[in-house]
Amino acid sequence: MSNTTHPKVQEERQYQQSSAVNHYISFLARIFLSSIFLWSGTNKIIDPLASLAKMTAQGMPFTSVLLVGAISLEILGGLSVLLGIKPRWGAVMLVIFLVPATLIFHTDFSTELEQAMFLKNLAMLGGLLLLIQNGGGNIVLWSENRLFSASKTPERELESDQISMDN
Repeated sequence: MSNTTHPKVQEERQYQQSSAVNHYISFLARIFLSSIFLWSGTNKIIDPLASLAKMTAQGMPFTSVLLVGAISLEILGGLSVLLGIKPRWGAVMLVIFLVPATLIFHTDFSTELEQAMFLKNLAMLGGLLLLIQNGGGNIVLWSENRLFSASKTPERELESDQISMDN
């Protein structure tokens, strides 16, 4: 009797291993992507006067209302992406924040810093669009009364591969 494994079994094992790796990569990407929004939103909460001054300097009306909106989008969207609670919806929230913020605050291309900030925001937008398209993977930090969940059932795998705004 031979110790070789049937090619279909080997293929299935490779798929499962690569799928597990992909979920961890998605999880790391969500951590990295959400961190800048959570940091920025937290800084706006800590020092709202500085944020209001920057907004006023750009000629924005209703700065207090818009600041609350910006904080809400950054914190709620960032937590959604980080925790894996409807990460596609969280990414949509962050896009809604990011596009106008980029166009208002980072279009003075006379300095290298502003050029870099504009390009950084485009890179973040690209990451968010990928998250909207592909979902956030199966690893979540919060799920139905559990602090950590990493479901690897075939049903959950299929659900995460579907293009829907549910995950």
